[in-house]
Amino acid sequence: MAIGVALFSSLLVLSFVSPISSLSSNYYDKTCPNAELIVANAVKNAAMKDKTVPAALLRMHFHDCFIRGCDASVLLNSKGSNKVEKDGPPNVSLHSFFVIDNTKKELEASCPGVVSCADILALAARDSVVLSGGPTWDVPKGRKDGRTSKASETTQLPAPLFNISQLQQSFSQRGLSMEDLVALSGGHTLGFSHCSSFAGRIRNFNTTHDIDPSMHPSLAASLRGVCPSKNRPKNAGTTMDPSSTTFDNTYYRLILQGKGLFSSDQALLAVPKTKDLVEKFAGSHKEFTDAFVKSMIKMSSITGGGEVRKDCRVVN
Repeated sequence: MAIGVALFSSLLVLSFVSPISSLSSNYYDKTCPNAELIVANAVKNAAMKDKTVPAALLRMHFHDCFIRGCDASVLLNSKGSNKVEKDGPPNVSLHSFFVIDNTKKELEASCPGVVSCADILALAARDSVVLSGGPTWDVPKGRKDGRTSKASETTQLPAPLFNISQLQQSFSQRGLSMEDLVALSGGHTLGFSHCSSFAGRIRNFNTTHDIDPSMHPSLAASLRGVCPSKNRPKNAGTTMDPSSTTFDNTYYRLILQGKGLFSSDQALLAVPKTKDLVEKFAGSHKEFTDAFVKSMIKMSSITGGGEVRKDCRVVN
């Protein structure tokens, strides 16, 4: 989900976050009844022009929720010396913020000061999954937008090089279980990764192996071609799986073949609990999508914030 080494100094941050929320599915029924339709249309229109938009919005929502809860802090712009989350190393590759901006403008015209940026992002993530052929679900609403965003806190995002114990700790600190970890990792079925997120697996892995022995040799050879050690193109990388614009369970089948892209993907086979879940989701698309929906609702209900921004890039 992220790039870079994560540190677990999150107790302070978690004091700003409440896993118990007063969200409801009918939150805007009276105050902004067309809110969901406006978001869905904006995401659809953007995705028609750029097929990478759905993966970008889903990743953006993950990265928002893992720091200070789902409070749209990832959307804020830096001001002066205050560097915000979107400028932290794991987030510099986030994109498609314009989709949220355009949606917010439409919502402000329709029902000013009502729909939070955090809710827009949660709805956009759901709509992105649906547009990619994945499941739909009823998104609980009523999140508020945060006023604090710090680039330094992005070190707490789960990183591609994490082992299973680091992943478990990162998720459990946010009230998320091992099943949530495996189900939400399935979001990696969408999108693209730059070489930097897996370069350590394909060259100079350790003193014994040049290539990570848990990686299938054919994948390693392919990635070494895509990511040369010298004269590498700036945006070199590869899709997360061959069906990178389709929400499916290919991700789990690849892990079982030793073809997970990140160390954190392949790490899901390290202990019986998560390995069993990988095998279950690889064998059943329905088992995966049912678990993914349940975990997405759980993650997106980690709340923070206290206002409804007029502009998603700046606090009121």
